Amino acid sequence: MNADELIESFQDFKEVKNIDRVTMMHILEDVIRNMIIKEFGDDENFDIIINPDKGDLEIWRNRMIVEDGEVEDDLTEIAYSEAIKIEPDFEVGEEASEELKIEEFGRRAILSMRQNLVGKIQELEKDTIYKKYKDRVGDIITGEVYQIWKREILVLDDESNELVLPKSEQIPTDYFKKGDTVRAVVSKVDMRNANPVIILSRTSPAFLERLFEMEVPEIFDGLITIKKIVREPGERAKVAVESYDDRIDPVGACVGMKGSRIHGIVRELRNENIDVINFTNNPQLFIQRSLSPAKITTIKIDEEEGRANVYLKPDQVSLAIGKGGHNIKLAGKLTGFEIDVYRESEEDYEDVDLEEFADEIDHWIIDELKAIGCDTAKSVLELSSEDLVKRTDLEEETVKEILEILKAEFE
Repeated sequence: MNADELIESFQDFKEVKNIDRVTMMHILEDVIRNMIIKEFGDDENFDIIINPDKGDLEIWRNRMIVEDGEVEDDLTEIAYSEAIKIEPDFEVGEEASEELKIEEFGRRAILSMRQNLVGKIQELEKDTIYKKYKDRVGDIITGEVYQIWKREILVLDDESNELVLPKSEQIPTDYFKKGDTVRAVVSKVDMRNANPVIILSRTSPAFLERLFEMEVPEIFDGLITIKKIVREPGERAKVAVESYDDRIDPVGACVGMKGSRIHGIVRELRNENIDVINFTNNPQLFIQRSLSPAKITTIKIDEEEGRANVYLKPDQVSLAIGKGGHNIKLAGKLTGFEIDVYRESEEDYEDVDLEEFADEIDHWIIDELKAIGCDTAKSVLELSSEDLVKRTDLEEETVKEILEILKAEFE
């Protein structure tokens, strides 16, 4: 390999690996200096000039000219008789610069330099990939399925970097063939045996969160915040959202007109059912919303124990539990409560929905009561007048009138 071939091969590498010019120059200079150190023991008095654009590589050895017989250090000094062979005009006391050709270092030295160059290039490539993906943990990547194994899938990104999608990070109903396009979130980046390993995931809550950001501009712009996501991949997911702008309905914005926004996400997740829920700091109301589509009659919460006893009519129990118990399990994860479901006793079936009192109680008052988790007459009557005044914006006199109306229904 001569200087021209070295520069040419390096230019080819630069185009493929997209390495910047400055880095390229440093790598080449570094491997040449290592070769010089091996050959001469030091590289202090050597100049290396690289011009990759023109394909130029020059190595200059600089030594002080001394009288014949007075050379004490071959590395830094040259005898006058040797110097004038390089340039006849040289004189004692001057610095002689001698150009060395790559070929002069010998075949073994050049092969060693080549290996060193390849090693540094691979090291840089690995480091670049590691840093790139370390900064992209939590981002969605689109890649092509390159190889399918029993426990994982090998995915190539748009720069042909290898990414891994383990079976455990795939949705159970995922099915991929070689050449398929796959979307996943970067879950983890590790170094194993000095090689970067990029792990992708389609089951992570972060994947669902990124999909919402892509489909719902209000989330991307920060007008709607995703407070929490819980998933049973491929089965069901619950997403609690909140808007700080009263003019924006967070649930409506996430679902879109006729479900237009959420349909794309559901398809990507292999028809995973997604419940979008309005977040609230009121634990009773939050549990009630999280158990949707079931309609709850009464909730009794023990905040110290972190438990909630939920009472429902018999026909609502199966809805609350959901297929395979996914609904109640996810509701518990979302709210942070251990939820137990109970069927109401016969006498509880006679409860009356608050909407039935719309002709006697103003609708805004009914909305106030619903906001604290009271949907039925008995759920209101279970609370004392002091509790109702404290937890709503209603006056004491108004609360007293409401309680009398509701009691009359059961008397």
